[in-house]
Amino acid sequence: MVGGIVRASWYGGAHGRLSRYTASGELFRPWARTAAHRSLPFGTRLEVTYRGRSTIVTVNDCGPAAYTGRSLDLSRGAASDLGMFGAGDARVTFRVIN
Repeated sequence: MVGGIVRASWYGGAHGRLSRYTASGELFRPWARTAAHRSLPFGTRLEVTYRGRSTIVTVNDCGPAAYTGRSLDLSRGAASDLGMFGAGDARVTFRVIN
């Protein structure tokens, strides 16, 4: 099983992206349930949990940059589901579900 406890952030605010498109070629939709991960293939579905709240996301982008110390970037919609807007970044649990 791939997963564990990692540091995650969310992106997708007014200035959260350099491009309108994700690395997979999809149009970036901030309120969709998507994520960026450095090594998982596009299309991988993850269950992400933060403080007892969970959401399902699909990896469709690369990132975050290794120097940030984060392993997962979540869309605004996913962060909303998890209640982590105020946190900015947080330790979350994730597991691959497909």
